[in-house]
Amino acid sequence: MSVVDGGWTESTLEVQGHHVFYRISADVPGAWPIVHVHGFAISGTYLMPTARLLAARATNVVPDLPGYGRSEDWDYTLGIPALAVAVLDILDAFGFEKVVLVGNSMGCPVSLEVAHAAPDRVDRIVLVSPAGGVHNQGLGRAVRQLAIDGARENRRMARVAVPDYLRFGPVNTFHLFSELTRFPSLERLLKVKVPTLAVIGSRDPLMAPPARVREVGRLAGDHTTVALIEGAAHAMNFSHPGELAHVISSWLDGVEIIDDPDQPGFTRVLQLPRE
Repeated sequence: MSVVDGGWTESTLEVQGHHVFYRISADVPGAWPIVHVHGFAISGTYLMPTARLLAARATNVVPDLPGYGRSEDWDYTLGIPALAVAVLDILDAFGFEKVVLVGNSMGCPVSLEVAHAAPDRVDRIVLVSPAGGVHNQGLGRAVRQLAIDGARENRRMARVAVPDYLRFGPVNTFHLFSELTRFPSLERLLKVKVPTLAVIGSRDPLMAPPARVREVGRLAGDHTTVALIEGAAHAMNFSHPGELAHVISSWLDGVEIIDDPDQPGFTRVLQLPRE
């Protein structure tokens, strides 16, 4: 185990016979740990700006899922359910009884699957820039969306994302993306009764159009809150960490979610119709 800046440490643990790399902040007693689940083809590195800002309120863990980043490669590409099992194995390895999950992009359906499989292990879920489903089908459309998003992201994001994408490779990308677009994220969201916060960005080209967001809001229960950060693209954990951490902290504390004037972006809670 190595010690890095701000009291964070880095090490590996074993998941199903494979080494999984993780970053963990200092212990904070009396709060459920916060586990960050990264997106498609990328490691957890880009989640660190937000995780660092949340480290004062709870122990934060940022793993690289099996086959990603600095974690050991597997012989095949893990799908969404298998990645959810790996997250549960990580929770077991740490001895976490219950956690708050903060997923970004593909990390959102993975987090929903964890809550579906083991709802007693998840206190709350934060879905940041959910990805997958009809709006991201087919592959050509998704590639165009990713290209548009790349131009909208913080330029420093490329230094994190490009090496990860190259390491993940085109074959893994094709197999996992195909599953991601078919995964029943909406069904999981509607059936999982864990309190859920969805945070979306106004400049995220992978996000569903407003009419679809309103439809999902109509179908979802009162346990679901949707907040919009104006000016944020897909990887807001990296580009807007201050505003995102403020939104998450406000929601976890049960206080009104309002904009933080000291942070880039403008936040508002969407008043969605309910059935």
